[in-house]
Amino acid sequence: MESSTATEAVGRAVDAPTIAEAFRRTAATHSDRVAVRLVDDSVSISWGELRERVDDLARGLAGLGVKRGDSVAIMLSNRPEFHIVDLAAVTLGATPFSIYQTYAPNQIEYIVSDADAHVAFVEQQYLPNMLEARKQLPNLEHVIVVDGDPPEGTIALTDVEGSNADFDVDAAVAATQADDILTLIYTSGTTGPPKGVQLTHHNLLSAMRSVEEIVQFPEGSRVISWLPAAHIAERGAHHYLPLMYGMTVTCCANPREIVGYLPQVRPNWFFAVPRIWEKMKSGLEAMIQGQPDEQRVQTEAALEAAIQKVRHEQADEPVPEELAAKVAAADAAIFSKLRHQLGLDEVSAINVGAAPTPPEVLEFFHAIGLQLAELWGMSETCGGGCVNPPGKVRIGTVGPPAPGVQIRLDSDGEVLLKSEIVMVGYRNLPEKTAETFTEDGWLRTGDIGEFDDHGYLRIVDRKKELIINAAGKNMSPANIESTLKAASPLIGQACTIGDARSYNTALIVLDADFAPMWASQRRIEDNSLEALAGDERMRAAVQEGVDAANARLARVEQIKKFTIVAGDWLPGGDELTPTMKLKRRPIAEKYQREIEQMYAG
Repeated sequence: MESSTATEAVGRAVDAPTIAEAFRRTAATHSDRVAVRLVDDSVSISWGELRERVDDLARGLAGLGVKRGDSVAIMLSNRPEFHIVDLAAVTLGATPFSIYQTYAPNQIEYIVSDADAHVAFVEQQYLPNMLEARKQLPNLEHVIVVDGDPPEGTIALTDVEGSNADFDVDAAVAATQADDILTLIYTSGTTGPPKGVQLTHHNLLSAMRSVEEIVQFPEGSRVISWLPAAHIAERGAHHYLPLMYGMTVTCCANPREIVGYLPQVRPNWFFAVPRIWEKMKSGLEAMIQGQPDEQRVQTEAALEAAIQKVRHEQADEPVPEELAAKVAAADAAIFSKLRHQLGLDEVSAINVGAAPTPPEVLEFFHAIGLQLAELWGMSETCGGGCVNPPGKVRIGTVGPPAPGVQIRLDSDGEVLLKSEIVMVGYRNLPEKTAETFTEDGWLRTGDIGEFDDHGYLRIVDRKKELIINAAGKNMSPANIESTLKAASPLIGQACTIGDARSYNTALIVLDADFAPMWASQRRIEDNSLEALAGDERMRAAVQEGVDAANARLARVEQIKKFTIVAGDWLPGGDELTPTMKLKRRPIAEKYQREIEQMYAG
């Protein structure tokens, strides 16, 4: 009963007026519980120890001149130091913000200048770009290096921690107000320079209280920190939420290793973009195909029955008793082992977002007993908005409005939102802020949506990204692209072209993991993505996937021609934002020749 009695003494973290106070309540309530760790436990920091480290660094930062209202830049991978640095700044009433690790010096310069940060934290691998940017940042007084030997002109983290011992940390926490800016989330910029979304302590605490009404996490819950800290999903799911409820965070520095982390951590909540779930589904299906015939036939029959059960439930139809019994037996004998193998056998909730998820992917996970639920939100809303509640998931929707969120549709179908989770505005952009709100105070989300008969929201696409073909037909490119990727594990990325055109085409990027494996199985000597893009056997295999996707699309949506792009599209590169959204305009410009060839003649 350690947690309940301690909570009564200090008050619940989620009821605190600021994140700074919430952290101190959690540290007091769960002082001995592990707060942050590495997967091998070479680093393991309890909540009590975390507060000591945070306070030591806060005192040191105060000695460098950091005070309430100042901005502090952070350019770190998913490592324990991020949590220490972020919370030390918050403890002073300052505003920490993260920079995507893939950013070039000019991008770093833009964001640090816009935020007017005088202090930046960085690790060695990102230091060259930070130092190059610093040449154009006269106000960036201190660069603090969290690992290794700091080069001349920078400071070691250990030299800042523990200095300025007389500073009153508690007074700084008490001076922080609910309406102070807690953090800046710089949008990843699909249509222009990033905008600094200003989120207050009150905004984030409101979002955390909303989560509490949807999911009741068990004591001592576990999550994995693996997304970029510059993204609101990472900050909310793996930083602020654990801080509210005393969860244990395991840091995964390399996001490509996340699937391997799941069985080692067995998280109670896991969020990922659709591509991760698609790859897990493909991996399980490949494993099933490799089983001995008798076992494979049994597993496939069980899956088919389970999917039929899911479809009955989704249609609000009674499940035949014989089918229910068959699936229950399969769950005990087969699906429970699959959940354990994935490392998702102890989840309270699992979610997917940031892009449309193919229904068949959702059906598959529901069939094996994992109620994968779509959610929807924005940086401007602390990542919140709509979510499918556990046990009440409606496939194909992002769920009903979350507690405390009001949503209505504008005359053109644009989703409008009002809530205490909505940002106070964009930093240094009053005109952009004004454009983003209606006259009566509703946030214009830029998404087109529709409600189903149960009050669940379905997102059609981004308002500015809808394709209007030469005949005036409106289409969602994101839906088409999602269908393409779901149709073949060979397709890693797809970009639909068709605006003002007579038919749709697609640029297709091969999956960097599956395509080389596919080629090796067929004894194709050069299995690089560049070589495979021009291989006729690969083209024929991708064509099969496109044909399968077209069978699930309306005639006007179907892909008539496609081009396999040589190489890969990487987060933060020319084609993808750091959060893996397509940069449609730059793609159209870069691949103009390939696109025009698909429409020639």
